[in-house]
Amino acid sequence: MSRVLVGVKRVIDYAVKIRVKPDHSGVVTDGVKHSMNPFCEIAVEEAVKLKEKKFIKEVVAVSCGPTQVTETIRTALAMGCDRGIHVEVSGKDYEAMGPLQISKIFAALAKKEEASLVILGKQAIDDDCNQTGQMTAALLDWPQGTFASEVTIDGEKVKVVREIDGGLETIKISMPAVLTADLRLNTPRYATLPNIMVIHTMYISSQCTHTHRTLISQLLLPPPTRKPRRRR
Repeated sequence: MSRVLVGVKRVIDYAVKIRVKPDHSGVVTDGVKHSMNPFCEIAVEEAVKLKEKKFIKEVVAVSCGPTQVTETIRTALAMGCDRGIHVEVSGKDYEAMGPLQISKIFAALAKKEEASLVILGKQAIDDDCNQTGQMTAALLDWPQGTFASEVTIDGEKVKVVREIDGGLETIKISMPAVLTADLRLNTPRYATLPNIMVIHTMYISSQCTHTHRTLISQLLLPPPTRKPRRRR
């Protein structure tokens, strides 16, 4: 086992009070503090722990979006990731992207990077979709261990303890595989000062949207907003 891809999403910080746009088309993002999605932090921590235990050799942080997401990638690098990949998507394409388009990009990168594991947060706190991990596994035709609260590597197998409605479920899947991190998987570490100083000298690979144009061409647009009927 050599390489793990970890998804890191830039979202509005969990402590920020959300404001809705006047046209009700979304939430205000300009001038608002952003940070890494908390479940993505857990995914990064788990990947770094696997590296520290010598189960993997390299952790690659991946994020899709405008230039600002590079700060999220640098946070992942400060936490212990070895390399970062920024898939450039901006403007209306970025606003309209959903889990399916992100999954297609992750599936393509997993093949290109010859990853043994893809670890994602189970969901993002902005849209709460909880779909990207499952779709990525389906596109790759890889086994999946979702809602993981414990991960153990045993050779070419991964034992995953999953949080389900009835309690806990333990499964064993073969690698390569896709995992999604639940809240109780671990406690993310704080980035150390030496790492924070070093990350600004680290190279982040930037991939243009032209490379992934076919992957995000079929965007799913939300229905138009409409006012509810007046009640009698």
